[in-house]
Amino acid sequence: MSIEVGNKVSGKVTGITNFGAFIDLGGGKTGLVHISEISDTFVKEIKDVLKVGDEVTVKVMSIADDGKIGLSIRKAVDKPAGEVSRPQRESRPYQKSTTPRPEGSFSKGRKDFSAHQDKGLKNDFDSLMSSFLKDSEDRLTSIKRNTEGKRGGRGGRRG
Repeated sequence: MSIEVGNKVSGKVTGITNFGAFIDLGGGKTGLVHISEISDTFVKEIKDVLKVGDEVTVKVMSIADDGKIGLSIRKAVDKPAGEVSRPQRESRPYQKSTTPRPEGSFSKGRKDFSAHQDKGLKNDFDSLMSSFLKDSEDRLTSIKRNTEGKRGGRGGRRG
């Protein structure tokens, strides 16, 4: 069977790393099963689940332009009709949000973030990051201001 995205193929484990396992697919082709694609349950140590030389059935998830092949063991296993595998995030291209960000939002911590998400406000990564950086710089400035006087540093308070 040819190696195409979506196909299930059998292979042999040729190497194990802390992030995944390399599978020889035959014909000089090797692919990688990421640790998150080994099982539906949490896998802390790959060596507890797979050994070099094991025969496995994998599903071809991706083939990159540079020849790298992404594989999945957990998606190659047929599940009964009622059983659902863990939900997958929908991958979509990055899109810049056109929704304006309310002034001062996301500067008080995690609670504000979840509250704004619940309200349906969509904020893109750049605005969240700039807000985080501003808040972080403000906090660092405040910490410096409060500790310099206590250490006798330049510009400290004298009393």
